[in-house]
Amino acid sequence: MKCPYCGEIDNKVIDSRLSKDGSVIRRRRECIICIRRFTTYEHIEEIPIMIIKKDGRREVFSRDKIRRGINMACQKRNISMNIIEEFVDELERDLRETGEKEIASHFLGEKVMARLHALDDVAYVRFASVYREFKDVNDFVSELKSLLSQQ
Repeated sequence: MKCPYCGEIDNKVIDSRLSKDGSVIRRRRECIICIRRFTTYEHIEEIPIMIIKKDGRREVFSRDKIRRGINMACQKRNISMNIIEEFVDELERDLRETGEKEIASHFLGEKVMARLHALDDVAYVRFASVYREFKDVNDFVSELKSLLSQQ
């Protein structure tokens, strides 16, 4: 594993931990040259899931793309990176458990929104405003009213 700070290939593993479901290994590493520490994650390489976009294009499911969207929605909220990583792990596991090789982006977006709704209302509204492409304030207010009526 290449050090992200100095580019050296030699490093040592300081600590290894399994995720709760045992599908991911988290390793803390220390570079032999610059002595800085970094974290790596090992995932089982599986058959890629294809996401069918609204316009019919197919795109490989990207954990990083999902994580970025969730990070943006959770900005300045009291939600740790560990919780977000678990969120993405559970989401990917659920997608794989469907047994489908192709999944509609609409299905994926709704799953993310349902999980965000349970995690944090503000993050949910932020994500929904981008995902559902709110055109104006009325769309936003309508979503907020729906959210408030569910509580």
